[in-house]
Order: sequence, then structure tokens, then C-alpha cells
Amino acid sequence: MTRAPTSYHRAVPTAAALILLAGCVSPLQEASTETLRESVRESAARELRPSTDRPEPVDLVRQPGELSFPPERLQELERMAGPTAYEPGVPPLSPGLPDEVDLPVRMSLQQAVLRAIEHNLGVQSARIDPAIAEAQVVAARAAFDWVFFGNVEWSSVDEPQLTPQVGGVNVGTSSRVNQSVGYTTGIRKQLTSGGNLSISQGQTYLDNRDTGTQFSPDPSNRAELNIAYDQPLLRGFGSDVALAEVRLAQNTERRSVEEYRRTLIATVTEVERAYWDLVQAQQNLKIFIRLLERGVETRDVLKSRLAFDVKPAEFSDAVATVERRRANVIRATNTLRQQSDRLKALINDPDLTVGSDALIDPADNTLDAPVAVSLYDSLTTALANRPEVQIAILSIDDASIRQTVADNARLPLLDLSFAAQFQGLDRDVGDAYSDVGSARFVDLLLGAVFEQPIGNRAAEAQFRQRQLERMQSAVGYRRTVQDIALEVRTALRNLSTNYRLIEQTRTARLAAAENLRTLLVQEQTIQSLTPDFLDLKFRRQEALAAAEGDEVQALADYSIALAELHRATGTALERNRVRFVVPDAGARR
Repeated sequence: MTRAPTSYHRAVPTAAALILLAGCVSPLQEASTETLRESVRESAARELRPSTDRPEPVDLVRQPGELSFPPERLQELERMAGPTAYEPGVPPLSPGLPDEVDLPVRMSLQQAVLRAIEHNLGVQSARIDPAIAEAQVVAARAAFDWVFFGNVEWSSVDEPQLTPQVGGVNVGTSSRVNQSVGYTTGIRKQLTSGGNLSISQGQTYLDNRDTGTQFSPDPSNRAELNIAYDQPLLRGFGSDVALAEVRLAQNTERRSVEEYRRTLIATVTEVERAYWDLVQAQQNLKIFIRLLERGVETRDVLKSRLAFDVKPAEFSDAVATVERRRANVIRATNTLRQQSDRLKALINDPDLTVGSDALIDPADNTLDAPVAVSLYDSLTTALANRPEVQIAILSIDDASIRQTVADNARLPLLDLSFAAQFQGLDRDVGDAYSDVGSARFVDLLLGAVFEQPIGNRAAEAQFRQRQLERMQSAVGYRRTVQDIALEVRTALRNLSTNYRLIEQTRTARLAAAENLRTLLVQEQTIQSLTPDFLDLKFRRQEALAAAEGDEVQALADYSIALAELHRATGTALERNRVRFVVPDAGARR
């Protein structure tokens, strides 16, 4: 022990100066990243540049059909076929499962979306991920929490030892006998500078029982206060390295939030698609049922005239046609039930399970209104709102963090260590701690450790790997931007195409309805039903049903295309009045 009262005044400023390094950031910053940033900015600008000359939204247009009818005739044709020609609701269904009882449940698109947001299994799973990531952030930050430590030791020593002699006379004792008990308690902390700080205090009671040897004081109490600080000066220095895991965990949390939002957008879009597919399936079933009714009516007329001018073969053809149409009704009924089950599975409402006999009856009709679109606006909105863009940016940031750490790891190891021990020894415990408080006895230690691998190949290879990964993440961002631009353009084209198809398919349906109406009028004036006439009648009935199906398909595709456009622009939640709220992990505990 060295008695150095004045050393205390030198130790405290030294320790304070070293501890202040905890808040420092490494001066060895990464080289300029302006080239990479410019590349990222150019990726978005390149996709937006071609559309900047036409930024204003333009209404969708479609070419009117070439047919025109007087109002009375048009009303008659609309009653014969078309979306308004059928009663709303679920039509009578053919049997499904042996014990199945269809229970229609009226539901709007908004209700289906909100139920899916609340109960969909994929959404429920994705909703948990941000909470998991938040726990990972807390765990990463916990590495810098204060840690309390302590230990207690008791020992009893009774061992022989060599006894020195001087002039044939024993000097000392032939055995060492003592008992001691001590404890140490303290706190330590990992600092954001990369260093470690430890403060501890302890006491040891020693009762010496050596024969022929006297100590003073005996028994004794030894007290001590220790301050230790280790700080890297090169490799491992700075908050940019020490906090790397925290920043990566924070990015993981942000990524999980964006993944959750992407799941919500995908689920909402899938629900919309399933809903309009169900509307189409229900409308197709109604078309097939009416087509069957028309076939049955024609068959019955032929049956009533078998004794006059209808041949058995002609009647058999009519029966075959009717049965074929009946088979189509059975298939359409099965499709309707399957589409209803698909929507129920997406919604996953506990009151509307897939195993139940509930049959969803869509309350909303397909859309037939033009919308104003702009490629520039759509691309700008997509780049600002798509979760994939944010995820790609986070990937670049992750790669940058890892590159910074790898760059720092190339430096030599140069660690500075400082320790100060304040001691006291007395028979009385209070007097021993009084010596510690007055800094009568102080030991100081200042050391440095240097290390550098010859060639440093491992660190250089790791740094090169991280550089390539960062370049790869930038390429991934550009690919994401390109994919989004492709999705937006495809969605806009599909929207425009299906909007135009509505008019063309409607004109075709009106023409087919007029052909059938004309044939029915002609049927009232002819004396006999020839095979050619009957075949023509059946064909015109089926042509009208096919034209109706095409119109229903165009209407459903237009509604789906509008949903896909909002998915492509990342605005599906806003369109369906769904407010996105980041899940709160504390609320779920």
C-alpha cells in the first residue's frame, strides 16, 4: 500500500475526463455517401420523369356503343337481361352438402373490410410482430443499463509452511492459520462510447491465529472503494459502434410496422377482390338460372306440340340443352358457395365461421363510374406510401450501420485502462471506512493494450463484404422502385381497359337481347317450329347469357382494378376509411 494523500486530487480529474468520453461519437466517420444517395434519388426521379409533362389527373373515357334504342325499347331490353334485370339477394340454390342449410347474411364491402381488419388471421399475426420487435429494442438498449453485482466470501486457512532460520534460529511460524469473511458490492455499466465503468466497495474481516506471530491490528477490518474504467481508443470506440445493435433493432421495429401495414393493405385488397368475385358469382348464377328457365319454357312448348309438328329428335335436343344448362346452374351454385367461404375465411369473424352454413349476400353493386387518374400522381403517391419503399430504405440503413462497424473493426486495438482504489485498514470498521473517505491510501493504475493482426485480412474481408451488401441494398431499393412503377402502370392500364370494356360488353348484351327479342316476336307469327328455328332460338338465348356474363365480368374486373390501383399506390387503407395505428405493445401485456 502506498500512502499518497495528494494522489486523490490527480485521480478524480483523470477519471472524470475518461468518463466524459461515454458521450463521444467516433471521429472515424464513414466516407462520403453522396454518390449512393444520388443513385437512390435518381431511381425515383427516373421513373417519375416521363410522366412529369402530364401531371394533371384525367377522367377515364370510353367509346359509346354504336346501337341506340328508343327509351321504351331500352327499358324492355334492360328487363330482359343485364345487372338491373334481376331481383337483389341470393337466388334459390340447388342442394349442396347433404345437411347444408344456406343462411344468407347481408354484408356490405365496408363491413367485410372492417371485420377482416379485426379478425383476419394474417393480420392478427402481423399485428404481434411490432410488439416482438419492440421487445428486441428494449433488450438491445438494456445492454447499457446499470448492473448491480455483489459477492460474499468466507475462508478458513490452516496450512503448514516453511520456516526460515537465521543462525540456526527459527524466524517466523511453521503454519498459517486465519479466518476471514468479506463482501463486495458495486455497479457497472457499458457506456455508449464503447467503454465500461465499474464502481464497487467492499470489506474484509481478518482474524489471524498464527502461532508466534503478532499483527496489528488483529483482528482487522479492511475497507476499499474501487473505480475502474476501460475505454477503447480506436477499435470499438464511439457511439456509432456501441449503439449499432440498438439502431439495427430500431430498424427491425420500423420494418415490422411497415410489414404490418403491408399485410393490412394486402388483406384489404384481397377482401375487395373476394367480395367482387362473390358479386360476380351471384350474378352469374342468376344468369344461368334465367337461361335454364328460358330453356325449360322452350322445351315445354316443344313437348306440347309433339303430336303436331315437333319431331321426337327435336324434343330430345331441347331436353339435352335444358339438362346442360341445369348442370351449369349446379356448377354456378357451387362456385357461389366457394366464393362465400373464401370471403368468410378472409374475414374470420367468430360469428361467421367457415364451418357455418352462413352464405354471404353482398349488399353492394359493382362500380360503373369514371375516376380521374394521373400516372405522375399515382407514382408519386406510391413512392411516398408503399411500405416496400420504406423497407428498402431501412435495408440500406442496416447495411450502412454494419459497414460502419466493419470499418471500425479494421482499426488496431488500443484500449486504455484506468483504476483507482481507495483503502482503509483498522480494527474498527468505521475507522477503516473513515480512511477510505479521507483518501489516506490510494492506489492508481493506468495502462494501455495494443493489438493489430498482421495483414488484418479478416477485418478487411468483412469490411469488403459489408460494402458489397450496402451496394446490394441500394440495387434492391432501385428494383423496388421499378417494381412499384410497373405495378402502378399495370393497374392504371387495367383500370382504363376494364372501364372501356364495360361499355363494349353492355352494347353487346343489348344487341344480343334485341336479337332474342326479335326472334320471340317472330315466333308468334310462324306456323311451325323448324329445327333450324329452334336451334337459332337456343343459340340466341345462350349468346345473351354469354353477353351478360361478359358484362358482369367487366364490371367486376373494373371494381377489382380500382382496388388494385389503390394497393399499388399504397392508399388502400385510406380508401376504405381504415385508420392505421401502430400497435402498442404495452396495451397488449
